[in-house]
Order: sequence, then C-alpha cells, then structure tokens
Amino acid sequence: MSRPIDITHNPNLRSWVESANQPDTDFPIQNLPFGVFRFPSSGETSRIGVAIGDQILDLFLCCKAGLLQELPEKLQAVCVTSNLNLLMAMGSEAALILRRHLSKLLQWDERSPSAQAMIVPMSDVELLLPADIGDYTDFYAAIFHATNVGKLFRPDNPLLPNYKYVPIAYHGRASSIVLSDTAIQRPKGQIKKPEAPTPSFEPTQMLDYELEVGFFIGAGNELGQPVPIDNAEEHIFGLCLVNDWSARDIQAWEYQPLGPFLAKSFATTISPWVVTLEALAPFRSPAFERAEGDPLPLSYLSSWVNTESGSIDITVEVLVRSAQMRAAGMEPLRLSRGSFQQMYWTVAQMLTHHTSNGCNLRPGDLLASGTISGAEKGSQGCLLEITQRGVQPVELPTGEVRSFLCDGDEVIMRGYCEKEGYARIGFGECRGIVLASQL
Repeated sequence: MSRPIDITHNPNLRSWVESANQPDTDFPIQNLPFGVFRFPSSGETSRIGVAIGDQILDLFLCCKAGLLQELPEKLQAVCVTSNLNLLMAMGSEAALILRRHLSKLLQWDERSPSAQAMIVPMSDVELLLPADIGDYTDFYAAIFHATNVGKLFRPDNPLLPNYKYVPIAYHGRASSIVLSDTAIQRPKGQIKKPEAPTPSFEPTQMLDYELEVGFFIGAGNELGQPVPIDNAEEHIFGLCLVNDWSARDIQAWEYQPLGPFLAKSFATTISPWVVTLEALAPFRSPAFERAEGDPLPLSYLSSWVNTESGSIDITVEVLVRSAQMRAAGMEPLRLSRGSFQQMYWTVAQMLTHHTSNGCNLRPGDLLASGTISGAEKGSQGCLLEITQRGVQPVELPTGEVRSFLCDGDEVIMRGYCEKEGYARIGFGECRGIVLASQL
C-alpha cells in the first residue's frame, strides 16, 4: 500500500533553514531524507541526521534537548542510535510519525532557538553508510537494458524466455558497498581475449558504471514467511542511488554458467541519503505498461494497487568528468538521462518475488533495481549500451574519447522528482573516481 499525501508535502511549506527554501535544492522541507554522519575529529560515535538544505538536523541532539519528547519512547530511543537499522525495523508507521514531527519542527513558523542549535553544516561532517547492510541483491528489472545488452550477444534472441515472467536478480556482495566519494580501484581479473587461446590475469580494460536505484528494507519478514504483493511496500524504508561498477571483460569470461561474480563484487557505490517512501508519495505512477502480447505477471506478483501506483517517477542522470576536464575546471558531461518509470518490474514485485520462496529480508538489507535504461537514445544507463560494447566511443569536451572508463574518470549520478503542484525533491549525488589498479 502506498504512503499517504499529507501536510508534509505542501509545496508552500518553508523552513527556517534558508538553504532548504532554494528552488534547486535536493533537500527542501518536503523531502527530509535520513542519513548517518560523524564529526571527523571528535572521536564520537556516528549519529542519525536528516538533510535539510545544506544542513543536517542532528537527531541525537534533538532527543537530548527534549525536542522529540512528543514521540513514543521507543521511537525516541532509535533516534539516538549509530545507524538507521533500528529505525528501519520499526516500519512505515514509525517513519511517518517521525517525518510529521520533524516537518513541524523545521517549519518557519515553528522557529525556535533550541531547534536552531540542533543544526550542523553538511560541509563540517563526514557522511557514512546509512545502515549496517547485511545483504545485497541486485535485480535486472529494466527491459530496455536487458534487450539492449542481449542484442550485443544474441542479436536474434536478446531476451531469454524467463525475463517477462520472473524478476531476475543475483546475490551481490554487501561488504564492498561504499559511500559516495569513495575512490574505486580498477580491479584485476581473468580475461579471455578473442584472439588469445587462454585467459590472462590483468586489470580490466572495460570498466563500466551502472545507473540504478536502490531500496532499503525496513521491517523484515520471518524465514519461511513470504510477503504478499499488497504488503510489500510496508517493508520498504526508502530509496537511494546506486552505481553498480562492472568489469565487462571479466564478466564476459566468468558469468557462465552461474552469473556475476568478481566482475561486480569489487565495489558498489551508494548515495548517502535515504529518501523515504513517505517523501515520494506525490510522485507515484502506474506500473510500466507491458507491450501487447507480453504475459501478465503471475498472480503472486499482481495487484490492482501495484498496477495503478507501483512505479515512482524519478529522473536519473549520469555525468562523467575526466582528470583532464577537472584540471581545466570544466563541468562534467552528461552522458544519459532516464526514468525509473521505465522499469519492467516495480519495487513491490521485486521484494515480493525475493521473499516468495520464504527468504527472510532484514532491516538494512539493500535491493537494487538493475541498470535503468529507456527506449529513447540518451536514456541508456551504462557505457556498454551507450558505446555498443566500445565500438561507438563517446567524445568528451577535451577531445578525449571513451569506450569504457579510464583511470582518473569521475562518475556522477543524480536523481530527482518533479511534478506540478509539489516541491522538487532530490537524492543528492552518487560519485566515484577511478584509480589505477594497485593489485
């Protein structure tokens, strides 16, 4: 069931945090995403915060100052923990109660000296992973991406027979999930070049990014207890941006017969702020409309609510900036712009399918959508598609060309929601610079 639209989404709301009232901010008072931070030199433990403009509302300080005393005691207690796992575990009702309270606290007409003392400049802190991520699953939920990639290897049969029936996924590596701005070392691996009789072990020459949206599990489910489609979103806390770095030449040699392994597990980057489903309520949209002749989802993946409002209208972008561009003070080049509405499977369908065999998901687990690509030129979410496996390189403003990523390249991902009658909300950025292989 989708979250309600209420007073917290009112586009006329203004905050006493001036930067939150700027039209281009990702974090107006209508957003209020959650994250985790610490003061670099203090030696103190990490804290939960809420992004508001270019500032952070420190929930630890709010609780100690008595600004959360109207909340249930258990909810107050999780606000002073070191990550979001316990807040996520409390479920969607707790997230909604907390959101409404914080919205009121940050509104212009509720301005108070005590609340203002709870604000920390974002530039003064170190942002951390928002949760202890126990498990990570990466889906393959965009039919245009699956078709584009399939054509590169199977021109006459790009989609395998199961694609339109089952949300495809693989179990990723949680230990190598890193936060935005973490440098990414070029991995080595086994690569079988077409002209070589045997594989070699060397740095990847086909390093790629994948533009994805991730979603964190809130309340979990017990082992052996599948989550029905109509209840699936009650188990989702919020969304972030994901860069699923991929070594395409390593992947091509290793993926048969069991799928992605070392070509994916060396690093996955996520954005620091978790935008809740409550914040995204105004931007819900119908599920992707399947082409005539496509099979309908099986009954366990089908519901009227999911059909009517299972998708989310999120615009996503990828930009790149080479070392030469940075040295010249040049702005990054946008490579693509796509829409999360183009996903063949919704977040509810992904979660429901994941638990359909009785698999238990736990608070803080991360599920990712797979590469977001559309049908239109310029909407492809990875270089593998954009350059047609390297045969149509991209030219940068410096005259440099890219078939795949080079050392020193910086990949920047952005996401935002816009709709007439509502405030624009964003996800912040998901960044990473490629370093030379040191392995």
